[in-house]
Amino acid sequence: MSPYLLPDAHLDHLLQEDAPTGDATTFALGIGQLPGRLVFRARYEMVVCGSEEARRLGQLRGLTAVGRVVASGTRLPAGGEILTLEGEAAALHIVWKTAQTLMEYLSGIATCAADIVAAARRADPAASVVCTRKNFPGTKQAAMKAVLCAGASPHRLSLSETLLVFAEHRAFLAEAPAITIARLRRQWPERAIVVELGDAEEARRWLEAGVDIVQLEKMPPESIEIIARQLAGSGKHGRIAAAGGINPGNAEAYARAGAGILVTSAPYFAPPRDVAVTLTPIRSTP
Repeated sequence: MSPYLLPDAHLDHLLQEDAPTGDATTFALGIGQLPGRLVFRARYEMVVCGSEEARRLGQLRGLTAVGRVVASGTRLPAGGEILTLEGEAAALHIVWKTAQTLMEYLSGIATCAADIVAAARRADPAASVVCTRKNFPGTKQAAMKAVLCAGASPHRLSLSETLLVFAEHRAFLAEAPAITIARLRRQWPERAIVVELGDAEEARRWLEAGVDIVQLEKMPPESIEIIARQLAGSGKHGRIAAAGGINPGNAEAYARAGAGILVTSAPYFAPPRDVAVTLTPIRSTP
């Protein structure tokens, strides 16, 4: 199920960007008013994302969606039909590439994120996969839709709504972890406190001080397993997040080691998933 639809203003901007004064070729050929059909299919297996936006792009230019539209978040086999649009050739040609490319990029993100979720949950059915704010600037709304459709969650939607203390923050402090935690709890009592660390001993100190989550950066699964065992025997209620290089190939190992949260940027750099397109005229029957 799609978590939301990108707003019309955003979608209309995409169409205007690609055809600011119409489609010159279609106009010059004089075929713009002829009826046609545009069919989108998965070229390879994929987790579809952006199908609702593709349909809406068509509607914004007077096209009609025919038959079933595969919902974002659906894993579709190679050759599976995603969406069919019908209407005038001028509108079909304007919508074609924008709708295709949007679905390809978002489906690439969604497919990679879904593969990481599946790998993590083979080891721990309760594991969570969260995707960072390292998406290409200006694409956050679209990228987050792909992440949510895949069964993952946003790690940080913005700097304004999360407390994540990096070494770059701690460089300006000269105080014990417990003091820092108390300061943050006074200022933001409803927020979880997360501290990113790259050292096992430092992680132990912060967990003992009562931090909510230690985000362990670029640690191997073996090191995370040691910290997880120490945490389990300490009586503390902190959680462990693994970050840095998490991908479909190692997510299972990290979840098995005891990282209940896997933090990843990998989906944003995944190859787009090819969407095959056929655009054909609709011939009138005699």
